[in-house]
Amino acid sequence: MKMNDALRLLAGGVVLLSVGLAVYVNEYFLWLTVFVGANLLQSASTKWCPAIWFFKKIGLKEC
Repeated sequence: MKMNDALRLLAGGVVLLSVGLAVYVNEYFLWLTVFVGANLLQSASTKWCPAIWFFKKIGLKEC
């Protein structure tokens, strides 16, 4: 798996998880979706993402 694929999988999975938790547990879990969106905006503007650092540490290859 390439790093971009893993990043998209992580972001999409966390968004779906937070929406499911918001529906079935508590609506405050939508703040997790807000966090993911803000992190995506931040990484697009600064070209730095904490998840990329982690993926490099576990040995995923860049595209």
